[in-house]
Order: sequence, then structure tokens, then C-alpha cells
Amino acid sequence: MIVAGVDIGSLSGETVILSDGKILSYSIVRTGADSALTAKKATDEALKNANISFEDIEYTIATGYGRVIVPFANENITEISCHAKGANYLFPDVKTILDMGGQDCKAIRCNEKGKVTNFAMNDKCAAGTGRFCEVMADVLGIPLEDIGKTSLEAKKDAMISSACAVFAKSEAVSLLRSGVPKSEILSGVHEAIATRVFALLQRVGIEGDFVISGGIAKNIGVIKKVAEKVGLKPLMSEEPQIVGALGAALFAKERYKKGQSLA
Repeated sequence: MIVAGVDIGSLSGETVILSDGKILSYSIVRTGADSALTAKKATDEALKNANISFEDIEYTIATGYGRVIVPFANENITEISCHAKGANYLFPDVKTILDMGGQDCKAIRCNEKGKVTNFAMNDKCAAGTGRFCEVMADVLGIPLEDIGKTSLEAKKDAMISSACAVFAKSEAVSLLRSGVPKSEILSGVHEAIATRVFALLQRVGIEGDFVISGGIAKNIGVIKKVAEKVGLKPLMSEEPQIVGALGAALFAKERYKKGQSLA
């Protein structure tokens, strides 16, 4: 049985293809203005990696903010449920999940079956998200993939507002002009992000195993700050950015099997 999960986020789109419950291939692409086109591009790339055709896929579930406009999906399911499902597949003892995405962050509690029991999301401000990290990387002239490593060189944290992305950007520019090292500014940015997501985690309650998913999970500076606040070493998959798409693919497998048993 071959099924697919497609996660269309604000900054990236991912497709995971499962064959008999095991990951056959996956892809990660940049989200464009057209979410349907992003879904097709991500899925085409995953199909190419698996060396199979679109007709081989028996069921597809879409998730993420763009899930309702994936034209070839059989169903769509919220990203909160999909992240819990994917994390449970990778780490069966997971109880708490922090999904750090492009435009929002979510603290999720789940049971031993990966079913969501509680969750909390950040407000409309982008502070604490992947987009926030992109803006700060641009302001400081450092490649996004290097900001985590750079922040670890800091001797102290620069003071950055954790309340508003616009004000935080202005603070970073002001600090840079004052001669504050970029490493300290980034360490302050990561401290602000960690403070913000820790408040979310406290709202749902924190219990191990604790998993972090999403693109920001690749930022070792943020992960270090979050781990210090939570007091637990977070578990992370080899590719934390595909956890939502993986969960969607697992739901696709279940729904397809259910449909077959009723036929």
C-alpha cells in the first residue's frame, strides 16, 4: 500500500510517501504564492525520489495552513493532529510536542496513541516563528542556516523584546548600530523565542518524552535555550521538518485501510 501526506506551511511544503507503513521518500520545497502548485511540486519531487508515479499513490491526506487547496488530496486534517501522529510514530513514548513552524508555534499534548489531548498556539504576532528567524538573519546579514551556530559564540544575551516581531527587529537594528556583537543579538533573539514558546508549553503542561518538530528545530541556538527552560532534553527526528507530512501520511494509511474494509 502506497499513501502520501502533504503538509503545506507558510514557508515550506513537504510530502512524505509511505509504502506499507514505512517511509519510502520525502521532499521539502519552498512555499510559493500558489499553494496548489507548491503541493504538486513537493509531491512530484517525492515521487521522483521514490521512483514511482502519481498513479501508484492510493490515498493522500493534506495538512498545514494550505491543506484545503491541495487539489489531489482525498481529505485534509489539521496540522496539530498530524504533528502528534507523526511524533508518536517516531517516538512512541512522546507526551509533549513543540511544533515550531514558519508563522506559528504550537504546544501539543498527546496520549500513548498519538491522539491530541490539549494544545496551545501563539498569537498572531510572528515573534517566535521561522519567519521571525528569517527576518533577524536578514537584518544581521547572516545565512539562516548559520544563526544557531553563531549565537552559541555569545558571551551574554542582548536584551530583545519577546512581545512583538516588529519591535524586536527595530531593537536588533539599534543594537547592531551600537556595536553589539551579532552573536549576542542572536542569542538574545533565541532567548526571546524560547521564553515565548516556554509559556505555550506551560499552558498545556510539560511531560516527557518531549519532542520538537518544525523548521526551527534545525536551529541549535533555539533548541539549547528551550531545553534549558524546559529542563528536558528534546527528542528530534533526523528531519524534523517532515513530522506533519508524516502524520498526514499515517492518517492516509488508516483511512485507506478503513475504506477497503468497508468496500
